[in-house]
Amino acid sequence: MNKTRIEWIDLVRAIAILTVLYIHSVDGIYIISSDAIITMTTFSRIFQFASLFIGRIGVPFFLMITGYLLVDRVYDDQKVRKFWNNNCKSLIIVTILWSVIYAVSLTVISNRYTQINTVEAGNLFFSHMWYMPMIIGMYLSMPFVSNAVRSFDKRTIFQATVIFSLLAFCLPFISLLLDMEGIHNVTLQYCLGFSGGIYGVYIILGYLVKKEMFKEVSSKVFGIIALISFAFCLFFQYYAFIRGYNFFLWYEFPFILTGSFALFELVSRMDTVRFYSQVKILSKYSFAVFLIHNLFRLPLLPFIVMLPFAEPVKAIILWIILIICSYAAADIIYRIPKFGKFLLYMR
Repeated sequence: MNKTRIEWIDLVRAIAILTVLYIHSVDGIYIISSDAIITMTTFSRIFQFASLFIGRIGVPFFLMITGYLLVDRVYDDQKVRKFWNNNCKSLIIVTILWSVIYAVSLTVISNRYTQINTVEAGNLFFSHMWYMPMIIGMYLSMPFVSNAVRSFDKRTIFQATVIFSLLAFCLPFISLLLDMEGIHNVTLQYCLGFSGGIYGVYIILGYLVKKEMFKEVSSKVFGIIALISFAFCLFFQYYAFIRGYNFFLWYEFPFILTGSFALFELVSRMDTVRFYSQVKILSKYSFAVFLIHNLFRLPLLPFIVMLPFAEPVKAIILWIILIICSYAAADIIYRIPKFGKFLLYMR
């Protein structure tokens, strides 16, 4: 973590980890409940769809923070090697260590609770680990991206980002719409080369925010964009549901891009952050909590799902308990001399 802290960045990082824990709580409750409940109330479904939008802003926030902090740097051969050594090497080791920890934990839990579906449990346990190889790949490319974008005006970078976004987000959306209307197997071919795909777009948007590319656009406009994005994600999921179409909201959905970016830009305009001392703690342990939290999710789920409440209430209860347990565990592990900070990848 940087010694010179940016308050609104800490706020975005805190929001990001809380939304990740939130969507994992909601997903866990609804995945298990769907096996036992044939029909859910309309409110419960809408809650689930709204939660998916809220939860999906976490990863884009993390990526835009990465773009904001890391792209606007100067790298030479020595600095590239130092960056890789300080970031990529440690992150690869941490990823391997936590993969082993999760594999062992899953084996222990599966042996203890024989009624648990090991495939489903494995999906829940490792549901967040896809992020690790993705961000490692981004870090490996970061010095080259940084040196490349410095050669161009921010407006040129923005134009390229718009084109890449149309290819990476809009073309798959068109294919999705055609598939929903019965026009199947229509794939629109494109190649984004060394761009980093959809995740690279989020990173470059963070860089453009730092370059104040959008400062002349009013906050009201970004607020409207965020609300429209939320409403469309909610509507589209519900429409797919009543059509019986199996749709999964993910980061390539164009309105996740517009919604998360609009919110990121809005928060970046904050001069001060209220309750910053608490926000700073949430931010400090954010990545550590990301690594840890699924260790608690699976053991807690069987107990929370049996509570005599509706699914939205169960999800919120699980979310709160998950926050408390994960942050407590992160703080305890952090205090282990010469090992805690490394295991949690805390800079």
